[in-house]
Amino acid sequence: MRGEDWKQAMSKPIKNLIVDSYKRRFEGLTGAVVIDIRGVEANDNNALRSELNGKGVKVTVVKNSLAQRAFAETDLESLNDLLDGPCALAFGQNEDVSVVNVARALIDKVKELENLEFKGAVMEGVVFGADEVEALSKYPTREEAQAQIISVVLGAAGNLISTFTGAGNEIASIVATVEDKLEKGEAIEKVA
Repeated sequence: MRGEDWKQAMSKPIKNLIVDSYKRRFEGLTGAVVIDIRGVEANDNNALRSELNGKGVKVTVVKNSLAQRAFAETDLESLNDLLDGPCALAFGQNEDVSVVNVARALIDKVKELENLEFKGAVMEGVVFGADEVEALSKYPTREEAQAQIISVVLGAAGNLISTFTGAGNEIASIVATVEDKLEKGEAIEKVA
C-alpha cells in the first residue's frame, strides 16, 4: 500500500475505535460542562486538571465530530451544538459529582485563568449557554434539593405535631386541674 492509501484505510477503523472509546467513557453521563482550554499554559492546565481531579471532576479533550457520533441518542446529544472548535468536557467522575458541582468547581478557575472559557453545559438534556453556566453553578445539587425538601416536610410536620401536642397539653392541664379540685372537694367552675 502506498502511504496515502494506507492512511485512508486506517482512518475509518481508528475513528470507529475512538467513537467506541467515547461511548464507553461517557456511558450513563447525563451532564457535562464544555470548556475551551486552548491557550492555557501547560503548567496551568496540569494544575487545573489536578485540582479538579481532587474534587471528582475529570477533563477530557474530545474530537468534535467523533464525540457527536458517540453522543447520538444519549443524554449528551444536546452537547453537539456546543462542540465547535477546540473543546474539552468537564464531568463528574462518579454519580456523586453532578454537573452543578462541576460548574461550581470551574467558575473561579475561568475567572482566574485568562484563556479558559466556557462554551456551555448540559444537565439532563437541558442546554446552558456559555453565559448561563454561572447560573447553573448556583442550582442546588440533587443532595441539596433533597435536603431542602426534607427540611420543608419536617418543618410542616413539626408544626402539625406542635399544634396537636399544644392542644393536648392544654387539655391535660385542664383535666389535671379538675382532678385536683375533685380530690380536694372544691367546686369546679364551668370552663368556657
